[in-house]
Amino acid sequence: MTQTARMYGGSLYELAVEEQLVEAIGGQMEEIRQIFHENADYMKLLSEPSVPWEERTKLIDEAFGSQAQKYLVNFIKLLCERNILREYGSCCEEFRRRYNADHGIAEAVVTGAVALNDSQMEALKQKLEKISGKKVSLLQKKDPSVVAGLRVELEGKLLDGTVQSRLSGLSRKLDEIIV
Repeated sequence: MTQTARMYGGSLYELAVEEQLVEAIGGQMEEIRQIFHENADYMKLLSEPSVPWEERTKLIDEAFGSQAQKYLVNFIKLLCERNILREYGSCCEEFRRRYNADHGIAEAVVTGAVALNDSQMEALKQKLEKISGKKVSLLQKKDPSVVAGLRVELEGKLLDGTVQSRLSGLSRKLDEIIV
């Protein structure tokens, strides 16, 4: 994450806290982030310096003006004006990071070969909450290269319970014994 994204995303978060709009702005930021992701050409158009600033702000108002918080719409316009709209996704991450820090939430990513069902996700979430002492926001990813077991990333720590990890550990131990 760039210093620019930290500064702008953090400033928007502080404004949202001050105006008591953290939940509303945070949710809308993620929705707009998804829209930008799904419509890369729209993002390019808003970032194009050859398109006059007035036209770009008009496009932003037409797309989001009546649906999104005015502070968020103005934030997007500001990024557009300063030609740093490409930082929007990182600004969203900084906003979420600051929110999580203020609310004692730890983000975790669980990776497995197959998707966990709801009860398995809930059990894993409860276990991770015991480990971290925080409320856990759990994101699930599927990776067929993980033959069996789970790999969990929690607050910069890797908890690797995959078969691959265990086999690698056994292989290292055998190499140590043989040498």
